[in-house]
Amino acid sequence: MLKRRLIPKLQMKPSRFGSTAKMVLVTTKEFGEVIEIGDPVSQAKIYEAQAADELIFLDLDASTHNRSIVLDVVKKAAEQIFMPFCVGGGIRSLEDFRKLLSNGADKVSINTSAIETPDLINQAAETFGSQCVVVSIDYRKKDGKYIVFKKSAKVQTHLHPLEWAVEAANRGAGEILLTSIERDGSRCGLDIELTRQVVDSVTIPVITSGGCGLATHFVEGFLTGKAAAVAAGTYFCFKDENPMQTRAQIKNAGISIRLNN
Repeated sequence: MLKRRLIPKLQMKPSRFGSTAKMVLVTTKEFGEVIEIGDPVSQAKIYEAQAADELIFLDLDASTHNRSIVLDVVKKAAEQIFMPFCVGGGIRSLEDFRKLLSNGADKVSINTSAIETPDLINQAAETFGSQCVVVSIDYRKKDGKYIVFKKSAKVQTHLHPLEWAVEAANRGAGEILLTSIERDGSRCGLDIELTRQVVDSVTIPVITSGGCGLATHFVEGFLTGKAAAVAAGTYFCFKDENPMQTRAQIKNAGISIRLNN
């Protein structure tokens, strides 16, 4: 059985302070209420030392502000960390995939562009391999129904996250990254119900995120949600926990997870 993965999520925005628009690590709540934390690559090096399995760098505003991909962060990360990482935000074309992969990224996450141009999933999978293509799905419940959002959770679509995940998988995506907007930064626990539905409906790995506040939330994501990986941002930024400590608690729950690099 494949071992489950623990993935710190490094969310980035241009800093609101200072004269330059330097990308900084942030935490959010429901994709708003931004708190700046520090330098994303410096934090990534800490997570590497703490035995995270891989990392996800996400530029939260790139699609909303029509900003290009953050190549400078990718290059810096590739030079300083030696573990797999995924990059998302502002990817609109095969050329963007090529730039990120050739500059050190192992995987590329697409969200808004996948919704607006679904064929990009097929094209990227055919060109670079499915293992490089992660389709990110941001969703919330509205009037009792699950709905997918794009543009950093600012624009509602007609898509249902389960149906969209199935289509993305059929088009060649190698992984699905599920994020509950309403649970983002809440620390109230993952959306286990939808996670399990998606896992049961696709044959590719599902990463679930949004809401981790306790080590038991990770355990629930793995045992009940059956996720291949759990990603978290706020949890590791503010809790007196690190990936190694959390990993030990997951292992103690009887879950097969790597304990060290």
